[in-house]
Amino acid sequence: MKYLLQLLASLAVLAGIVLPLLAVETNRPNVVFLMADDQCTYSMGCYGTPGAKTPNLDQLARDGLVFDNHYDTTAICMASRANVMTGMFEYKTGCNFDTGALLREHWVRSYPMLLREAGYTTAFAGKFGFEVTDKQNAKGKLPESDFDRWGGGPGQTSYVTRQNKSMAHYADEYPHSTLSYGAFGRDFIRDAAKSDKPFCLSISFKAPHHPVTPDPKFDDIYQDSKFTKPGNFGREHGEHFSEQSRQGRQYTRFHEWKYSTDYDGVMAKYYQQIYAIDVAVGMIRDALADSGAASNTVVIYTSDNGFICGSHGYASKVLPYEEASRVPLIVYDGRHPTVGAERRCDALTGNVDFAPTILKLAGVDVPENMDGRSLLPLLEDPTTAIHESLPLINVWGPKEVHSLAVVTKDWKYIYWPYEEGDFEPTEELYDTANDPLELKNLSRDKSATTNLRRMQNVYDATLTRWRDNSVSYHGYPEFGIVFARNIRIDR
Repeated sequence: MKYLLQLLASLAVLAGIVLPLLAVETNRPNVVFLMADDQCTYSMGCYGTPGAKTPNLDQLARDGLVFDNHYDTTAICMASRANVMTGMFEYKTGCNFDTGALLREHWVRSYPMLLREAGYTTAFAGKFGFEVTDKQNAKGKLPESDFDRWGGGPGQTSYVTRQNKSMAHYADEYPHSTLSYGAFGRDFIRDAAKSDKPFCLSISFKAPHHPVTPDPKFDDIYQDSKFTKPGNFGREHGEHFSEQSRQGRQYTRFHEWKYSTDYDGVMAKYYQQIYAIDVAVGMIRDALADSGAASNTVVIYTSDNGFICGSHGYASKVLPYEEASRVPLIVYDGRHPTVGAERRCDALTGNVDFAPTILKLAGVDVPENMDGRSLLPLLEDPTTAIHESLPLINVWGPKEVHSLAVVTKDWKYIYWPYEEGDFEPTEELYDTANDPLELKNLSRDKSATTNLRRMQNVYDATLTRWRDNSVSYHGYPEFGIVFARNIRIDR
């Protein structure tokens, strides 16, 4: 009897340890992170776009929380994707097309790596967007072996499923890549949901990135459609922008990509590509419901940058203006009591917030190096705030169009440092709360002097953080000098 009692006592102690651990493992939510490529807010019904057909995304919006002031702190895919994975601003990753791959020392502290280390089953499919390297200025490679299931590809990937090696087995049923990623997500969810381990699925769609290649399966969706142009469409609404902003391809593509001559035709194809993403999102949500995982899964939908679809007479992305830098964000938490409440949030948020959010969901400590902040307080109270300001960075492409901007919930300040020939350093100020189309530059408006000084101070503080925290390589310390207001520097 004595030994039986000792055995029972030991089992009770063991149960006291194991059962809480099992409860933690069981209760940790699954995470599904979905990212489009080049999708602006002006492309979805839930963002008030006339004629946009996005039923699954709109349902996700009704079920979750829609963010109206969400920015990509660098509005171009490679740098933005490094921001997303690491939770750090570009000057701390050193990663962009003109600079180089992401160092492994940063990658090991990314959300996919930390979640896998914490016991999550992880998967990635689509356009990864950057490579990982062990040395500065050395060629990197895709971190395929760092995921439990891989459907990613190098470079821009292809719209032809068969040309994406890791996705080729989907080609017969889904010859266009967008739906193949929906199938990948569906299959991974069905398999992962059978396990006791939580899972994290990350999918980066190629759509609607150029070259324009809509899935012909959906050719009838926007056939003969007419679209309402935004109130800032056309060159006449960009005359107050800096001369520097007109020196890159974003300016010439207004005509080259036919926004000026065939707006309806161009937008029909753009929206058709997004419609295919919408269908893929529906496939993924159906898989969550069918597997019984929906009630313990958080779904995040966003884009790596926006797209200037003719606004102000520009096209493409990169620039710090709203259409390029502000992007869709929907967060759905199947565990939250407000599911279906159609909530919105106008707090300032950024793409660096995804990594800390996902780590917090998983109960993983957020590394101190991350600049982002968890979005979870906003899910509980959308009226609160997690940022006072965020930087909008462009150090890619012609040096004339390099710019640094800061955005708050209601204001934006942009500084263009290039000074040579007929150019001079230029600043722009926008009251984005009352002028969301950025139709009036208030930098020389005496009535806005107080706000100009305040935003200049925010800018200066941002630049100080750049100087104090940037990587020591790839020219980022120099940019910390170039962007100093009113300082002339020969480059």
